[in-house]
Amino acid sequence: MDQLFTFSADALFIARVSVTVFFGILFIQSGFDKVFNFRENLSYLYEHFSKTFIGGAVPVVFSIITILEVAAGLISAYGAVDLIIHKRTEIALLGIELSVLSLLSLFFGLRVAKDYPGATSLVAYFSASIISLFVLA
Repeated sequence: MDQLFTFSADALFIARVSVTVFFGILFIQSGFDKVFNFRENLSYLYEHFSKTFIGGAVPVVFSIITILEVAAGLISAYGAVDLIIHKRTEIALLGIELSVLSLLSLFFGLRVAKDYPGATSLVAYFSASIISLFVLA
């Protein structure tokens, strides 16, 4: 019986680190892409949201989502390190919570822009983020 419990604890630990690293990679890449290609992304978003109520607020909304994504990625990455070294889940959980918020923000924007295929593509990430909340809880 002890061996089964150890396996379960090890599997849970690996799952916790894995989901935290996953969202770290996802949002560090996505957030820094927005930072390093700011003008190109902003130009695309002006066009994408031109016929929506977000159209006039694109620079503000884009800045907020960029900050949110970078924070989600960096905190998730730091949370993975903290999990590995100290076996604490608090920072990792915060990273996942920010990931959920980022995904909801992106989903909202894509739905407002009537980019239904883009919104659909986020469903898998969102599902993984919700499962990750339970893995880290």
